[in-house]
Amino acid sequence: MENQNPSKIIIEIRAGAGGDEAGIFAADLARMYQKYAAKRSWRFDILDFSETSLKGYKTFIAEINGQNSYDELKNESGVHRVQRVPNTEKSGRIHTSTASVAVLPEIEPKELNINPSDLEISFFRSSGPGGQNVNKVETAVRILHKPSGLVVASQAGRSQSANREQAMSLLRSKLFEHQKLEEEAKLKGIRREQIGSADRSEKIRTYNFPQDRITDHRIGKKWHNIESIMEGNIEPIVKAFKIKI
Repeated sequence: MENQNPSKIIIEIRAGAGGDEAGIFAADLARMYQKYAAKRSWRFDILDFSETSLKGYKTFIAEINGQNSYDELKNESGVHRVQRVPNTEKSGRIHTSTASVAVLPEIEPKELNINPSDLEISFFRSSGPGGQNVNKVETAVRILHKPSGLVVASQAGRSQSANREQAMSLLRSKLFEHQKLEEEAKLKGIRREQIGSADRSEKIRTYNFPQDRITDHRIGKKWHNIESIMEGNIEPIVKAFKIKI
């Protein structure tokens, strides 16, 4: 099961352990990838999001379209851990929080057949920053794939048809990944999820702000100048994986 269009991807970020700070960290990661996409002249379209009360994200889903985008960002999949003193922390204690990232290749309709009768489609009003409704009509789309239980949504498009198309694209990517994981599980005799449970102990990378250090635990590499990297300058990390591979 191999996708032939790695230039178009879905990136999904979810707050994990750590409460409000996890949501803020998820938003920081979303901004980091958005800025990196802008540097690479890739198109970056937000598909769906769920905000927290402190300008963070419970979930954030976007589509990236650009040459080599999957090849450069596929190693971002996993649990990211942050250690820092949150702005909301008055006693100066360092908190540990997590957010999970999933990078999925976008699947063309011809690559994955979905039975329309398996879908339950509903519509709702899309929301803007702070949760207010930005549309008076129900342009946002939510799709339930009944056999798998997967639910996807898109609310960033200006029309119902645009959101429906984006939601279907997201559903194809998630079903493709779901089926791939099932095939791997059959071969290995175990169920392996791409991003784990987002528990603090399941981590691919740690962002330690007090020590100005990012550590990738898979390849044992460390980088400094953390503020610059969080501003989208992740080229050193991308290059490190290319050298390692």
